[in-house]
Amino acid sequence: MLRLDLTDLDFERSFAELVDARREADADVARDVRAILAAVRDEGDAALAAFTRRFDRHDPEETGWRIEQADCVAALEGLAPDLRAALELAHDRIVAYHSKQRPADSDQVDDAGVRLGARWRAVQAAGVYVPGGRAAYPSSVLMNAVPAKVAGVERLVMVTPTPDGEVNPLVLAAAALAGVDEVWRIGGAQAIAALAYGTERIKPVDVVTGPGNAWVAEAKRQLYGVVGIDMVAGPSEIVVVADGANDPEWIAADLLSQAEHDPTSQSILFTDDALFADAVAEAVDRQIATLATKAVARDSWDANGAIIVVERLDQAMPLVDRLAPEHLELAVDDPEPLFDRVRNAGSVFLGRHTPEAVGDYVAGPNHVLPTGRRARFASGLSVLDYMKRTSFLGLDAAALGRIGPAAVTLAEAEGLPAHARSVAIRLS
Repeated sequence: MLRLDLTDLDFERSFAELVDARREADADVARDVRAILAAVRDEGDAALAAFTRRFDRHDPEETGWRIEQADCVAALEGLAPDLRAALELAHDRIVAYHSKQRPADSDQVDDAGVRLGARWRAVQAAGVYVPGGRAAYPSSVLMNAVPAKVAGVERLVMVTPTPDGEVNPLVLAAAALAGVDEVWRIGGAQAIAALAYGTERIKPVDVVTGPGNAWVAEAKRQLYGVVGIDMVAGPSEIVVVADGANDPEWIAADLLSQAEHDPTSQSILFTDDALFADAVAEAVDRQIATLATKAVARDSWDANGAIIVVERLDQAMPLVDRLAPEHLELAVDDPEPLFDRVRNAGSVFLGRHTPEAVGDYVAGPNHVLPTGRRARFASGLSVLDYMKRTSFLGLDAAALGRIGPAAVTLAEAEGLPAHARSVAIRLS
């Protein structure tokens, strides 16, 4: 774990190294993914079956390619009452939040008499990737599928690996609750390729969303353009800005909530209290020992964790912006002054009683967020990721007479006479 102090003479160099550190896929992953994509594109289901046997240790010809909707409904109905109630609460809150994101069409006539506007429509088909390797996440099903359904996507396809042929019933239950139309037992880069290119069994989709490992992220990167994607997601990360009035056990738990995801995850604390920093570090070490995920959390904290001491918390905010974290907690009594200074963050959690983990499940905003400093230019998953905007315009003779001559002038200046004639011929 890295310990920095803003007053250190070499702070800027050390902090810049922290910001620029790479925790994502290397060239070998890109090479391997390229080969997988080509195989699925050229060989279709045969390649999918071969990769499934190799990586997931089961043959889809024997275990089945597709999980039927009846099986998903049965999984939902078989949940313990308290677990089903929690899943339904999460679903309803996610629906409510994302329903407010639907954009409105526009249609108006301007002062020149030109009718112009925009119309929003959902993509026809979308694919959702749900991890099934290190862990299975029903919350990821809801966070990806619900915005698609709210957008109006007609065909929603879910792909999820089933290692050794084992299916996670919680994932199936979430799929039933969210209204997923198709569920396929495939994963990895090969599943992304199947969604993008289509195979004999699986029809292609227009947009692919959802988190995954380095191979899944790289597949989405390489297939962008063949298919739309939400983002290229990297390892999870959290930044906590906290003063000494917090309980160090609470903050340690928040830092570990991301560290336990993966050895490449990152957890960073900014505080204005050096003694509190010591207390949090000690609490992290105590709590790691109690976790079922302690091996992963320990590797993550030791390799990528950091505690940074500043003189005043407002000094932390420009440093936070440079990190552009996926998750940002502002654990203070009055977070608004700090929040006002935030430019780059995927999602912000305000106050001492707003742990990041509540946003992963039941708060409502999406937990699929930009990582790897991409919050500088990207946003979390939303209804808009499943929609596209078509602009339109309409002119009558009078409107064309008002603005057409300028179009002729510009077309001629660009050396495009057919463009100019297309307008000018109507003006006469």
